[in-house]
Order: sequence, then structure tokens, then C-alpha cells
Amino acid sequence: MPPDAVVTQEMARQLTELSRELNRQLGVLLSRRGEVAFVIVGTHRGILIPSLEGFRSSSARFKGLRLVHTHLNPEPLSPEDLSDLALLRLDLICAVEAGPDGLPGSVSTAHLIPENPDGGYWLISPPQRISDLKADFLAFINALENEFARTQRSRKVDSADRAILIRVETNPLSDSAGSLEELKELARSCSVEVFDTILQHRTQLDPKYLLGKGKLADVIIKALQMDANLLIFDHELTPAQVRSLADFTEMKVIDRTQVILDIFARRAHSREGKIQVELAQLKYLLPRLATRHTGMSRLTGGIGGRGPGETKLEINRRRVRERIQHLEQDIRNIEKARGQRRLRRERTGLPVISIVGYTNAGKSTLLNTLTKSSVFTEDLLFATLDPKSSRLRFPRDAEAVITDTVGFIRDLPSDLFSAFKATLEELYEADILLHVIDVSNRSFENHIAAVEKILEEIGISGKKTLRVFNKADRLEDKALLEILCRRFQAVAVSALQPESLGPLLERLEEIISPQDAAR
Repeated sequence: MPPDAVVTQEMARQLTELSRELNRQLGVLLSRRGEVAFVIVGTHRGILIPSLEGFRSSSARFKGLRLVHTHLNPEPLSPEDLSDLALLRLDLICAVEAGPDGLPGSVSTAHLIPENPDGGYWLISPPQRISDLKADFLAFINALENEFARTQRSRKVDSADRAILIRVETNPLSDSAGSLEELKELARSCSVEVFDTILQHRTQLDPKYLLGKGKLADVIIKALQMDANLLIFDHELTPAQVRSLADFTEMKVIDRTQVILDIFARRAHSREGKIQVELAQLKYLLPRLATRHTGMSRLTGGIGGRGPGETKLEINRRRVRERIQHLEQDIRNIEKARGQRRLRRERTGLPVISIVGYTNAGKSTLLNTLTKSSVFTEDLLFATLDPKSSRLRFPRDAEAVITDTVGFIRDLPSDLFSAFKATLEELYEADILLHVIDVSNRSFENHIAAVEKILEEIGISGKKTLRVFNKADRLEDKALLEILCRRFQAVAVSALQPESLGPLLERLEEIISPQDAAR
């Protein structure tokens, strides 16, 4: 084929004559050099494009192939044609009508288009004669790719990870928007630039891809238009789903759990925190170890060994299990040391206050202000992981030990929950739980429910608890704040304003030393 032609009259005639003779659709995949990469024999109604592994693959570029195939009936490009165009990132798709006499009739073409205000994904040309097709296909496709690159560069994003967030919702009453907003904050905490969020409502999740294939095709085109290179699902994906989605989209695919694990890996600084994070990561990784290369299946049994020995995959799994056992022993040693510190602290007779709350509610900031400490704080989810204890002196000279704990989050991954159980054991010895709530967050009631659910799961929901509405200065309606304080029996403060903490200290002292407070 001449490289600058979409299809020639001669090739179109060969295809339509053979298509009529066989009563099947026929197709050819052509490279930009005009070479025929594949000849496809389909059925009367459609064709099945083979695997294109080996051809260039990038979420930001076209495949470098165009599809020319026949239609046995006078019909426009089908949804399957457009789906192939999107999913395979073809340069162009062209359907040639095979007339009853075997001669080529009108042709229909379509190609992807850059991001635009109308939100369109492709441009479908009206039926035309072969002689009216674009004279210089190579110049056209190069200009189209340059236009894609220009619109992508206009975003001026320096982040290496550029993501589209996806959630598939089966419960119409669920707070889907709030969950996606939280995932966006998690991504921001990982230094990921979020380009778009996609929410699809379905009666049930697709077992392989979660969302429908049509919607997934839209996602792929959006990623191509925006130059996104990462898909983050607001779900916990199975290993099979990750593989299916990655193979289908040719993009990096991660789930909510991986995002949280990445944040924890960035934030953990103490030896204890690093052990807990590594343990959670390995427990998440173990069922996801899979062989993807032939080298992983080589046998390592030697002379004198019984049977074939272990495969590399089995060796990797065994090593991960051994590492998990080693880390779990380290965690047990940490629990023992923590228990000894607790005994020494109990001998002092000081009451213990544990700060709990949803992530980014301002727990560490409150600890800093109350005790003049310097724990790291930032407006990010899970900014601090390592627990911190300090002495708190009350106005009437009473003292207490106040401890900050790791922030909670709804649907906390089970591996993380078990790994940080040693940290949460501090809560069992607490005399008072200080439940810090970001009252400026519109989902604060859901956050309260999530924290109380976790406290119930670990068996400490019956302890004395004082609710603290933090960031109260962000609420302009002070009357509403007073109503909320009465409804939830909470104290309103702003952790950044020490002068606002007086009522909180008074309430704490009343609970710890009711006789002294009464005097």
C-alpha cells in the first residue's frame, strides 16, 4: 500500500470481491509504511482483531496501525468499530461497503480527536467515495498526533503520575461523591495529579473489569486525550482484575489500598512504623505474586533433588512468607516493649488521654498546641503515622499523659488494620478517648461513624470519650456550630488557636479529677 493513502481502489476491490465470495467481513491492519500487518477473516456480522502485542504501546500515543475492513450491508460504522478504534488506539478505522456485485461502494472513516469543549471522543466522516479520501494520510496522522501532544502539554503538569479516578457504585444511597473526593485527597497525598474522576452506577460490578467495556473505552480515550498514565480505582481490586484491566487498557492500574500503602510507606519514619508498613505491604503483595515472564517458571531443583524442585514463583512466595513471619515476630517484640513502658507509666499514676479521629482531622496539631510539642503536621491525609506521647499540664496543676495515634479512614484495608494493631493497643490503656472531628468537612458525620465502628471492632467503644469539633473557625455560621455541639455533646476548638482550647482543658480536667474541678 502507498503509505500516504488510507486505502487504494485496488485493495478495496480485492477486499470487497473476496468478502462477497466468502460472505464474510474481511479486514487488513496497515502500518504507517503501508505494510499489511494482519489479514483478518471475520463472520458475516463482524471481525475479531488479534492481539497487537509487539506493536508500540503507550497511553499517550496511537498504535501506528489503521484498520480497513468490509461491511456486507449498507451501514455506518458500528459501535464495535468505534470501540476497537478507542481500545486499540488505532490511527484510523475505515469501513468499505461491499456491493452485491462485489465492487466497493461508499466508505466510512473515523479517528480519535483531542480533548475538546464538546467532550467528543472521535470524529466520524460521512460516507464518501474512495477517491474522496484524504490524499496524504501520513501528513494527516502526524498532524493529529501533534495536536494531541499540544493539548496535553497545555496542562503544564510536572507530576510523573497523572491519574484518572474511577468508582463503580451499586448502592444508590451511598456517598459516592464523598468517597471519590477522599480518594482524590489520598492521591494528592501521594503527589499524584488527578486529571478526572469517573463515577458509573451499575446494578452489579463487572467481575472482570468492574465497569462496562463501553465506559472503559471512554476512559482509555480520555486518558489519551489528557495524557493520563494511571488509573486509580476506589475499590480493592483482586489480582485477576488488576491484570485484566492493565492488559485491556495498557495503563498502570492500582486500587485504593495501594494508594494508602504508598502513603504509609512515605510517612513512616520510626523503626516500628517501617516494620508495620512493610508487613502490610507484603501481606498485600503475597496473593498478587504471579508469573508474567518465562524466566519465572525455570526449575531450580539440582542433582540429587527429588522431583522438579521449586519454581521461581514458589521461591518468591516462600521468601515473602518468611519475611512476614520475621516481621510479625518483630511486632510481638515491640508489643512487649510497649507493654513494659505502659507498666512504668502506670506506676506514676498519671491518667492517659488518647487522641483518636479520622485522618487529617487535626490530631497532631492539637497535640502540638496542647503540649507545645513539635510533631510534624501538614494538610494531607496520614501526614503522621508514628505515635507520640507527651505530658499535658492542666490549669489547676493536674497532669496527664496524652498520646496521638494513627488516623482512621473508612474501609481501612484489613492488612493495614492488623499491622497497626500494636499501635492501637495504646487505646486499651487510655482513661479517656479524645475524638477529634473536622467539623468543617461536609462528611464529618460519616467520619464519626467510621471511627466509632473501628473502635467497636477493636473492643474499646465503651471508654469515656470526649468529642472535639476541630477547625471550628472555618464555620461561618456560629449558630449552627452551637447546635452541632449540643447535638453531638462536643467541644468546639481550633487547634491552631491556643486561646480557643480553654473550654476543652476544663472539660478534660472535670473528667479526670471531678473533685478537684468541683473545688
